[in-house]
Parts: sequence; structure tokens; C-alpha cells
Amino acid sequence: MKNYLIALFCAVIISGCAKTEVLNEAPYADRVKFSEYKIGNNDQLLVSVWKNTELSISVPVRPDGKISMPLVGDAQAQGLTPEALAEELADKLSKYIRAPNVTVVVQAANSASYSSRVRITGAVNGPLSIPYYTDLNVLDLVLEAGGLTEFANADESILYRKTPDGIKPYHVNVEDILHRGILETNYTLRPSDILIIPESVF
Repeated sequence: MKNYLIALFCAVIISGCAKTEVLNEAPYADRVKFSEYKIGNNDQLLVSVWKNTELSISVPVRPDGKISMPLVGDAQAQGLTPEALAEELADKLSKYIRAPNVTVVVQAANSASYSSRVRITGAVNGPLSIPYYTDLNVLDLVLEAGGLTEFANADESILYRKTPDGIKPYHVNVEDILHRGILETNYTLRPSDILIIPESVF
């Protein structure tokens, strides 16, 4: 996490400390549209071969991104959808079995707990990194972190978000959210968002 934050700060500095913006989205309306799930390291997969139970296995994705199964040997799994991996395995098995019917099911998406996290740091009582879940918003994250310290400059908080154009900073007025009930910047979070609460300079 420390290295991730350092890289983030460097990216912001290199980009010229881009001016923060207000997200052009209404509170609670910024819903994440998930793309099709891609298999990651340490995911647990169930590979089923129809009418060939001896080839059906439950197997983890190794650190090198591959799995091993009978007849096939090693096969790349990381970065593929379950459907794409099933097609790849069926193609390899076709050398030994006529028209193999392969199904891949993700039994445990362990990699998602690392790749889809949200983080909060700075002037909060408990800086943290937690798995992303749907409809998590700024207020939720601040409360999960135990609230603000007495030195927090909450109305100058920054939300860093990955976008197709790189990491972008957005202004968040946590003071308004917590103490005035003004929710314009109580954004619904996305995976990999980082909220930084600065300390007052006085």
C-alpha cells in the first residue's frame, strides 16, 4: 500500500499537480459498470469436463498466472474470462477427446480483494484499505476510518481516481458532508479510489 501511494503522489506531481475538479455526477448516481470478470492470481477455479470426471478439478491460479490440469499441463489463466479459459482448455483437450465440453467456474475470486480496494489516509483516526463493495461512498469510507482527527482540513480533501486518461484528483468537501449535510461531493466510490484528508497548516 505504501508503494502504491508513493507512486500515486509521483504521478500527480509529474502531471503538474493538476487542478482538482468536481466530478460531473450527482451523489449516489455514480454506479460502477463492471466489465466481465477476468481471472487473477490466487483465484480458485472449478474446471469441469462433461462426461470426463477424471479430468474435472478444483485448482488455484498460481503466482505465475497459470493452472495445471491432466492432459493439458500448464495453461495461462490470469487475465482471461472464465469463458475464454474454457475455450482454451477445450482446444487443448481436443487433441485427446472428441468435442470436449469444458466449463470454468470461479469458486473464490481471491484476486479481487486486492485489485478492487478503496483506501483512505491522511488526517483520519484509522487509515485503511478495504475491499470495494457496491454503493460505498465517501461518508461510508470516512466513518470506516474512525472519523477525522482534530487537525483535519476536511473541506480540502482530495479523491484520486483512475481514469482512461490517468489518475485524476477531485475535490471533496468532507466537512460539508459530515457537519452540514451537504452531499454534493459524497461520491459513490469506484475500485482503486484513494481519499486523502489533509491536515491543517495552522
